[in-house]
Amino acid sequence: MSQYSLSAQAYFKIFFHAAKHPQSSVNGVLLGKEESGKISIVDAVPLLHHWTSLSPMMEIGLDLAGRHAESLGLSLVGYYQACERIDDTALAPVGERVASKLKDGFKNAVALVIDGENLASGEAALIPYVSQGTTWRPYSGEAAFTAGSTFQLASPDLPQRAIALVREQALHQKFGDFDDHLEDVTIDWLRNTACVLSDI
Repeated sequence: MSQYSLSAQAYFKIFFHAAKHPQSSVNGVLLGKEESGKISIVDAVPLLHHWTSLSPMMEIGLDLAGRHAESLGLSLVGYYQACERIDDTALAPVGERVASKLKDGFKNAVALVIDGENLASGEAALIPYVSQGTTWRPYSGEAAFTAGSTFQLASPDLPQRAIALVREQALHQKFGDFDDHLEDVTIDWLRNTACVLSDI
C-alpha cells in the first residue's frame, strides 16, 4: 500500500472547516501528488457545509477544485468529511460516491473522516478509509498517524498547533468553503490565503 503524508496546510484547513461548523456536516477534497509510491497531501479545498449531498453545487465545486488542482500541477487525491454527530465516524454514502469518483482519476485516492470526539484531544483525529473493490472501509493497519503507520502527519505537533490557532487566534473564523463563497463571492474558498501560515 502507498504511503500518505498530510501537510500542515492540509491538516489545518480540514481542522478549521470542522471547527467553524461544529454542528454541521462538512466536506472537501484533498490535493496532492504521488512520487515513488508516496502520496503527499499538500492542500485541502473545502466544499460544503449546507448542501453536503450530491447536488449541483457539489458537482460544480468538485469541478472547480479539480481545475484549481491542475493549475498547481496537483491532483485530487482524496476526500474528507466531518459528520453532523461528533460520535459518527462512518464514511457517508455521498462520501463513498465522491471518493469513488476521485479514484477514477487517481487510483490511490483516500477518504478521511474527522473523529469529532477526539478533534480537540491533541490527536490527529482522522480516520482513513481505503477502497477495497467497490466498497470503502476504515484502514485496518498500524494505527493511523502514529509511528510506523502508512498514514503520517508532516509533523506530530500539528493537532496541538491547530487547536492553538483556533483557541488563540480564531483563525477558523477567517476560513471559507464553497457554500460561503456562494453567499459572498469575495471569499477565497479555493486558497483560503487568510488561513495559510508563512511559518508552516
